[in-house]
Amino acid sequence: MAIEIKQQLRLSQQLVMTPQLQQAIKLLQLSRLELADVVTQELEENPVLELSEDQDEDLPQEVAADSHEAENTATEAAAVPDEVSEHRDASDAEKIADIDWQSYAEAYPQTGFQGESREEDERRSLEGTLTRRETLGEHLDWQLQLSDFSAPERAAAKCIIGNLDDNGYLRADLDEISRAAGVSLDVAESALCKVQLFDPAGVAARNLRECLLIQIDRFGAEDPLVRVLVSDHLDALQRRDFRGISRALGITPEEVAVASRLIGRLEPRPGRPFGGEDPIYIIPDIYVYKIGDEFHVVLNEDGLPKLKINQLYRDVLTGGATAVAKDTRDYVQDKVRSALWLIKSIHQRQRTIYKVMTSIIKHQRDFFERGVQHLKPLNLRDVAEDIGMHESTVSRVTTNKYANTPQGIFELKFFFNSSINRVEGDAIASESVKEKIRRIITAEDPRRPLSDQRVAEMLRSANIDIARRTVTKYREAMNILSSTKRRRVG
Repeated sequence: MAIEIKQQLRLSQQLVMTPQLQQAIKLLQLSRLELADVVTQELEENPVLELSEDQDEDLPQEVAADSHEAENTATEAAAVPDEVSEHRDASDAEKIADIDWQSYAEAYPQTGFQGESREEDERRSLEGTLTRRETLGEHLDWQLQLSDFSAPERAAAKCIIGNLDDNGYLRADLDEISRAAGVSLDVAESALCKVQLFDPAGVAARNLRECLLIQIDRFGAEDPLVRVLVSDHLDALQRRDFRGISRALGITPEEVAVASRLIGRLEPRPGRPFGGEDPIYIIPDIYVYKIGDEFHVVLNEDGLPKLKINQLYRDVLTGGATAVAKDTRDYVQDKVRSALWLIKSIHQRQRTIYKVMTSIIKHQRDFFERGVQHLKPLNLRDVAEDIGMHESTVSRVTTNKYANTPQGIFELKFFFNSSINRVEGDAIASESVKEKIRRIITAEDPRRPLSDQRVAEMLRSANIDIARRTVTKYREAMNILSSTKRRRVG
């Protein structure tokens, strides 16, 4: 059979995601900060959009109706009967009467001299007062400038500081330091000894043993056993083999335990205070309030830009402005269509988050009432079927979203847990089992810590069917040490 090229006409159906649908899906999974960045970028690129104090102004009819519905729901949820007075705009006289004139006069004294800058706000800007945390290298360079170093030693010390890792350990050999600085090996060793005297104690050490010994010398530990343990028995000490150390040294395990507690107060990572990233504070997307016997959901709209269509461009389409060229009209119409779709997508995102949170409260009411131990097994399919949406939509909505509940701030993903079977009765959520394991270990005798097998038996007696390896997995996920490393002696 010969191979030849032919033209064929086929009629088929396939799902095509329009750019608008892709944008709506993207907005669903964005966090609060990411959504604000997207809106800000769209404000810069689309001249039709502008900020508005009234969010419903200039919205299409169906969008405005949905917005009113969401706002009415949130208002009813947050309302407290008989405690909130009727809101009305204050008059000019009332506004003036509310001003603390004494504080105003102290903050802005009226002198005879009026400089040119009196018309502007004299307070320093945020950029003028913003500071950042000092790095380990900067902290050591500052001490280097104040120390007595010869020129060759100073060059070697700079190389040493430049080769420290985030934990404060030296990750280069002295041979490499001497070659890089162009000094002799003796000069590099002398510079290293001086740098190791810097703050924080233990910095520029080449290993853990040297780091701890530097701190012992710095703080002047009176017990000689502390130095012996670090010098000769550090590996056994990390395994908490107190009996083996006591047999080797001919002392009691209690004496080893006392010395090990002193060693435990030392810092194994001297650079820790200068490392890591700055903390990121969570702003909840949802607030859950309990009013009476009911839980109410209020979306956090604070900080999110409110958008509307610019009146000038709206007049171009409605004919209120002077006649414009067809190309200009088509351009404005395209931008208006894009702006309306963005506004509608944001409102749809907020409605979906509201529906998902309401469904979570319905399934996890015991958690909101009594805490983590009463969390129930829940999967995406349960919520998707409840609100009539697809599982992928629920998954996107619960990504990087946080809720402020009566039990604390939790990510929406937290409420979806796998199930652990009970000996009798319904299943229990895995997070509830983790909380029970944490409480059991917290209440144990530190001299006789419970093994994972013993914890599994205690859970089984509490009507939770769980294997030892599952206990081990949950314990490690919570960063809890094994029973041998939790044991205390003395």
